[in-house]
Amino acid sequence: MSQAENVEQVVDPQADQFLEAAEEQMRKLRRGVAEIISDQELKRKIARSLREQKPLRIKLGLDPTAPHIHLGFAVVLRKLRQFQDLGHRVTILIGDFTARVGDPTGRSQTRKVLSVEEIKANANTYRQQLSAILDPQKTEVVFNSQWLEKMDFNDVIALCARYTVARILERDDFSRRFQEGIPIGVHEFLYPLMQGWDSVQLHSDVEMGGTDQKFNNLVGRELQREMGQEPQSVVLMPILEGLDGVQKMSKSLGNYVGITESPQEMFNKLMSLPDHMIRRYFELCTDVDLEEVDRKLATQNPRDTKRWLAREIITIYHSAAQAEQADSEWLRVVSQGEVPAEIPTVKISTPQLNIVELVVQAGLAPSKREARRSVTQGAVVLEGQTLQDPTLTVELKGGETLKLGKKWRRLEV
Repeated sequence: MSQAENVEQVVDPQADQFLEAAEEQMRKLRRGVAEIISDQELKRKIARSLREQKPLRIKLGLDPTAPHIHLGFAVVLRKLRQFQDLGHRVTILIGDFTARVGDPTGRSQTRKVLSVEEIKANANTYRQQLSAILDPQKTEVVFNSQWLEKMDFNDVIALCARYTVARILERDDFSRRFQEGIPIGVHEFLYPLMQGWDSVQLHSDVEMGGTDQKFNNLVGRELQREMGQEPQSVVLMPILEGLDGVQKMSKSLGNYVGITESPQEMFNKLMSLPDHMIRRYFELCTDVDLEEVDRKLATQNPRDTKRWLAREIITIYHSAAQAEQADSEWLRVVSQGEVPAEIPTVKISTPQLNIVELVVQAGLAPSKREARRSVTQGAVVLEGQTLQDPTLTVELKGGETLKLGKKWRRLEV
């Protein structure tokens, strides 16, 4: 039996007096979690941490590829904040070196490699936004180029020798691409090894990630064992569906709510959430007691429960006063049919143009085909007048309001 296995399996009897306190932490940490590897192992680590008065190091690796933090990404960050509030320290590992490879997770083709300039810009944006959720005093930010960039080819060969191709091909995305004859770059095989090596370098006690990161996180456990370290526990968070209630929340899909968006924009977006997603958003995006949520869902109009959800989320990232103001504004516009107080202004290329082209230029439809359908369905309103003729030419003076569904634009020419 290896030293690492001994460390993992032996339970210090002196820690028994701290197990109750550790279980109390675990009750809080289990909320909304998809999987813990393993629950009892993490509980023992917390008990030891309490006994030795030494906080656990909680690691989250981020490739700086998407600098806009939304509610879906905030799910794992909020769990990190829970660890911080319970006395532990968080290490944000910015993968400035691994981003040069690109995480192949979920990819059906080789990922575009970012430039060094893009990586630096995205990393800086992340650091600015993280403080909206994490406690800066308990957050360490490190870059894996500190050790990966220093490795020579001998080091890379030694690292590769610690894992087999068969194990790498256990990953669903690699296996699928191999079976379908889709090219896999050799450099992509290195990604999970590099992420695992980060855990070795950091001596991480716990690694956080989404369920799509399970394979990469488990590689970290294996490499830590290989190096004689205690294997990190792994806490996996579910992937939050976007406002469509179907696909993963993503800025590219347009189904996201950004944590830096205005309170009104957040409120309006959240009110479009399908009713069946209300409880899931309460569980993953707020700290509201779920028994209270279940009572409201059973007795209250879903629209009112959704308003409550929107207020709770906005309070986290803005303030309770701003959440109430956004609620009042939403009610005013919806109930009384009034024009919103805040409307995005868009520049139109010419004062005279076809209504379909106008809808597209205003950003209310992704294509002329979609815009034409919206017009014929009577969903387009210019200055309070419904326009249903897609051949109509309109003449603008500037300052007009254009509405499609719940989206508004103020036109500038």
